Amino acid sequence: MPLYTAIEKTIATLDVESIPVERKETLRPFIEYIQKKHQTNQAIRINFICTHNSRRSHLSQVWAQTMAYYFKTKEVFCYSGGTEATALFPMVAETLRYSGFEINTLSKGENPVYSIKYAENQHPIIGYSKKFDDDFNPKSKFAAIMTCSQADEGCPFIAGAEQRISITFEDPKAFDNTPQQAEKYMERSLQIANELYYVFSQINP
Repeated sequence: MPLYTAIEKTIATLDVESIPVERKETLRPFIEYIQKKHQTNQAIRINFICTHNSRRSHLSQVWAQTMAYYFKTKEVFCYSGGTEATALFPMVAETLRYSGFEINTLSKGENPVYSIKYAENQHPIIGYSKKFDDDFNPKSKFAAIMTCSQADEGCPFIAGAEQRISITFEDPKAFDNTPQQAEKYMERSLQIANELYYVFSQINP
């Protein structure tokens, strides 16, 4: 089954040629990790880690799972976590909804739980803020992708990670409660989507 049509349209706007050469080099260890797992028919577990598990790590988790499905890379399981738990920032859910994802709120409160679907017959991604070592996340045989420099510096050891890779993104939080908020969240989401499109496009069958 294909992705939702609106997500396909969002993907059609991406341009991997716009990714600088040095950034592609930053992404190279991630590509190599996935390729090695894929070639040996092993499950590919990826935990995207940020400080608060509220913005960049969620965008990365959702787009990585989506791109794995888009490129038919099997046995990919994406997670996210923080060095502390807060809440998935509502603008993240709105940005993903605008890009074509089907978002439903499963529970409300200080740390809401969201169902995030990218295709009709695929299990939804469950989005909520949690620590990187939460029981919801894998305990071993996973790659830890550090999506913010603060978490990368403040979390020197990730138990159970086979590999730790730093792929940091600027935080759209800087534009919260400004007229540019929606634009900047979309800009960051599309950058993450574009780079993860590139990553999974490089995986050989």
